Amino acid sequence: MSPQSDEETEASPPRATSVLFGHAEAEAALLSAYRGGRIPHAFLIVGPKGIGKATLAYRLARFVLAHPDPQAADVTKATSLAVDPDHPVARRIAAQAQGDLLILERTPNDKGVLRQQIAVDDVRRTVSFFGSTAGEGGWRIAIVDAVDELNRSGANALLKVLEEPPQRALLLLVSHSAARVPATLRSRCRIVTLRPLAEADVAAAAATAMQAEPTDAEIAAAAAAAEGSVARALAMLDGDALELRQQALDLLARLPALDTGALHALGEAISGTDPQPLAAVLDTVNVWLSERLVQNGGENDHGEELARLNRLAEASERINQAARDAETYNLERKPLVFGVFGLLAEATRG
Repeated sequence: MSPQSDEETEASPPRATSVLFGHAEAEAALLSAYRGGRIPHAFLIVGPKGIGKATLAYRLARFVLAHPDPQAADVTKATSLAVDPDHPVARRIAAQAQGDLLILERTPNDKGVLRQQIAVDDVRRTVSFFGSTAGEGGWRIAIVDAVDELNRSGANALLKVLEEPPQRALLLLVSHSAARVPATLRSRCRIVTLRPLAEADVAAAAATAMQAEPTDAEIAAAAAAAEGSVARALAMLDGDALELRQQALDLLARLPALDTGALHALGEAISGTDPQPLAAVLDTVNVWLSERLVQNGGENDHGEELARLNRLAEASERINQAARDAETYNLERKPLVFGVFGLLAEATRG
């Protein structure tokens, strides 16, 4: 069983998703490159988490493997990279049984715990994969989801393939931040930058994943707060995430004042071992911090504003370190809530 991508939902993982919301311009550019016979051997698909990067990568892979001749009539008349879900290639990819498609992603270790990085031994498989004889159509495609999760050894192993790519080879590298991709890899790829989705597209994608109507009040609320990310919207729709987000926003709106009763209530609400409630609160806090860091960063650099910016940046670092410690050592969450908002109160005071 493969690990779940950050863009994956139980209802519709990228490998089985037949619909792409938004990104029409990027899709058209990929189709044009393939149809013109000038497709590069590697694409770096970059953008924030949860906006459909992996979905687009699988969509291109599916199209190329289903239509291996760029000059064929069905390619020249195509208006998108869509492939019928009942096409044999689409069915094999959805079932993870397509021999000419290699997926590199984090996998569980011997104890069943998901690795923090893509295993270098898995990356080295690309050498033999691209060196072997391809099946029908002659294309070999590898998707790396995400290239950010390669360590130095893994990046060097992948670089060997990028330096001397075989004929009819295609590498699709998914990245949440181009700055985190080594320049040696980045320079050998054509970069495709995806932007956060429009609110309507987020709502439509979330509704499709949940088999609900886009106008549903909770879906609309999640889409409005998701910052263009379907993954974030779906996380908000999981359990009490929307309510927890509102509780956190109410506390943030009162800063630098602290409401002890509300802090106790929030701490109780996220107690337990389920990681999703804590993630919903921390995501809300981090978005709030990011917005203020950008706002303050755009103002003049008078001493007072610079000091406030530094306090916010320091608070952000300490909050996220405290969250990592709480997860690593299974610490109580109520003290974490008080600590987080205490740091925010100090940072916003004055």
